[in-house]
Amino acid sequence: MTASSTSAPAASAEALIARRRDLLGASYRLFYERPVHIVRGEDVWLYDADGRRYLDAYNNVPCVGHCHPRVVEAVTRQMATLNTHTRYLHEAVLDYSERLLSTYPAAFGHVMYTCTGSEAVDLALRIARYQTGGTGLVITRNAYHGTTEATAGISPSLGPAVPLGRDVWTVPAPDAYRNPGVDVGARLAEDVRAAFADMRRHGVRPAAFIADGIFSTDGTLAEPAGFLRPAREAVREAGALYIADEVQPGFGRTGAGMWGFARHGIVPDMAVMGKPMGNGLPIAGVAMQPEVAERFGRDVRYFNTFGANTVSIAAAGAVLDILADQDLVANAAATGRLMLEGMRALMARIPAIGDVRGAGLFLGLDLVACRESRTPDAALAKRVVNALREEGILISASGPHDNVLKIRPPLTFSAEHAALFLEVLGKTLDGAA
Repeated sequence: MTASSTSAPAASAEALIARRRDLLGASYRLFYERPVHIVRGEDVWLYDADGRRYLDAYNNVPCVGHCHPRVVEAVTRQMATLNTHTRYLHEAVLDYSERLLSTYPAAFGHVMYTCTGSEAVDLALRIARYQTGGTGLVITRNAYHGTTEATAGISPSLGPAVPLGRDVWTVPAPDAYRNPGVDVGARLAEDVRAAFADMRRHGVRPAAFIADGIFSTDGTLAEPAGFLRPAREAVREAGALYIADEVQPGFGRTGAGMWGFARHGIVPDMAVMGKPMGNGLPIAGVAMQPEVAERFGRDVRYFNTFGANTVSIAAAGAVLDILADQDLVANAAATGRLMLEGMRALMARIPAIGDVRGAGLFLGLDLVACRESRTPDAALAKRVVNALREEGILISASGPHDNVLKIRPPLTFSAEHAALFLEVLGKTLDGAA
């Protein structure tokens, strides 16, 4: 991929970085060694201040593509008509809720709305604890579930400076690559049972197990499909609730139906959604089986001023329309297969690729210093991510060792985009490995 110019001049970029640091503080982080100054987006492309375009193979929030004209039109029309909350009667939130719940298993019957995925997870935890009377939570060791105090406390991927919350137990992620020959589903279930049992020994009553079904921050762990079924049973046996975090794998991304948990043939008690729901507009929520929230709904008044406002509901409705009309779940499956096949072909000739995995348009490429030892190579992953940025392709890296290339484009990614991505990825790995 060539371009007539690079990103913004160094002095301009340095000035922006300095302003950002002065105004936003040190906690804010930027992607890439040379940050990209993005000024416009269209479908799977982002454009910098000099007009150079970048193939976006990372951003899941604009799930139907950046600035989709149908989302823009729906939001603009609604903004010019009414923007208010759910304490007045309005058909839009009810119509949307019926449509959304129709994509879930028949046991689901309620949805509650928030503005962000973090808020939605926070609400799901409140409901689980109130319904069960317990406080104990089980998560995987490098999970990420949000940035509120409660959700950061179940997000060890944020690093050691962010302590785990009270009554939180961790279990190893179901990593089939680094545990060859192990039934990862059975092992995960054993670990979950052991965690709940240890809770009880410490006088803590179980409340919930929460997992992102693609285990994105644990390194994108997708196979074998169905491995979550034993863990689902272990959670039920403990009297706890199973919360499926669908912020990243949801809305068709895995190519196996609308929800990531569907690949595993399970029905969770609750499912949490985030901003892909509205293609980046502030709408998120918790869908659930009605009996799960019976006590909470009876006893606790819930209100979120901006959650499910009429403008965000219009965006969310447009997303459902686009997913159906453009057949994007099927596209995620088909394009994802092409991506996996292409990356496996690269693996056959590039020893630094230890494993290729994923589902639909959520893919991981595990880079290693040695295939025999499966030693993670975080330095190589960093070089590749930054080299791809220079070539006009945007991805990131994740996993406990930051060595897994995280590939998660908008669902409109096509065979043509996949071919371009694979061509540049191959050249970049040849140069960086």
